[in-house]
Amino acid sequence: MTVYIADYDKALYFTLWGQWDDLLILMVRTKDDFLAKKIESFLHSYHYSQNDQEVMTSHGDLMHYIDHAMIHMPAFSISEYTEEV
Repeated sequence: MTVYIADYDKALYFTLWGQWDDLLILMVRTKDDFLAKKIESFLHSYHYSQNDQEVMTSHGDLMHYIDHAMIHMPAFSISEYTEEV
């Protein structure tokens, strides 16, 4: 299993600072399909939705997924880390 921490870190940074062009490029380049879908959903609602609640919901979904993905480390990574310490 590959961990794409750099993608999640970039997604968080681009989302917080409103760098939508960079977020779009990340959406295309990432190998994490769920992250790409969350970014696509947020950017679509941001640009085309007239309902602020829909934009806030998709933003919250994206941030929740990024948070979950960055916290959730695979078991083999945790065990390798504890053996080194």
